[in-house]
Amino acid sequence: MDVRYGFVVPYADAREFSELAALGERHGWDGIFTWEAVFGVDAWVSLSAAAMTTEAIRLGTLLTPVPRIKPWDLASRVGTVDRLSNGRVILGAGLGALHEGWTAFEADEGRRTRAEKLDEGLAIYDGLLKGQPFTYAGKHYSAKPTDFMLPAPPVQQPRPPVWVVGAQVVGRARQPSLTRAARWDGLLPQIINPAARDKPTTPETLAQIVGLTRAEREKAGLPWEGYDVILEADSYGEFVKTHPMDPEVWSQAGVTWWIESWWSLERGKEGLAELRRRVEAAPPLRATRRRQTAPG
Repeated sequence: MDVRYGFVVPYADAREFSELAALGERHGWDGIFTWEAVFGVDAWVSLSAAAMTTEAIRLGTLLTPVPRIKPWDLASRVGTVDRLSNGRVILGAGLGALHEGWTAFEADEGRRTRAEKLDEGLAIYDGLLKGQPFTYAGKHYSAKPTDFMLPAPPVQQPRPPVWVVGAQVVGRARQPSLTRAARWDGLLPQIINPAARDKPTTPETLAQIVGLTRAEREKAGLPWEGYDVILEADSYGEFVKTHPMDPEVWSQAGVTWWIESWWSLERGKEGLAELRRRVEAAPPLRATRRRQTAPG
């Protein structure tokens, strides 16, 4: 399976983000991603701007902290950008990482409550974008059927895809986070052990998480074909010193998307210039693969 390549923009205003999206499209990237701040540049405004300057590149979030957003607001935003982009939006979803930029405005409700809100929020997102009549009654949210000023259906049917954080908790038999991710359209894999939370460090550890997720999809009667597995990497940082840079190795482990996550770039003009340089250089592994397979 061919791996698709995307990149996360760590810092940019909406105009800069749309320019980077157009630049990425011209240089062979498959996707551009932003992240949602509690207070800051609005991710969906940036994605809307990018939808107007591009035609093919996928547009998404890495990620959206679903528990802090009302599900109908989320469905409205994603549906709007999906129609605007003619069906190119991807929702990256998770509990969200607690940090000062969040707790400065909203108290931590606790991991259990956030997990409940994540599940309920995605269920309502799914139901609203699939169309009316829709009814939902949960612990935190509810929805009743309505025909008031309904939007057009999203271009992607039955709704825009959702990639969900799935964490393997080392030493536990039950893996509720992976079970959740398996019910949606893609896996953002993590590993939780007594020492820390981290991304998979080798193709072998990733393959193990993929195997567990695939088993959960099979239990639920869901197909594996078309399901995405996302690797967050950095071809310019420490990642290249400890991880294989052969796309075939990661593809065999289950990866379908390699996303450059350049969080170490400094904010400001110099960081933005370096970001443009990297985007113009094209996806590193795709360029390497072309050189390896070129005749002669």
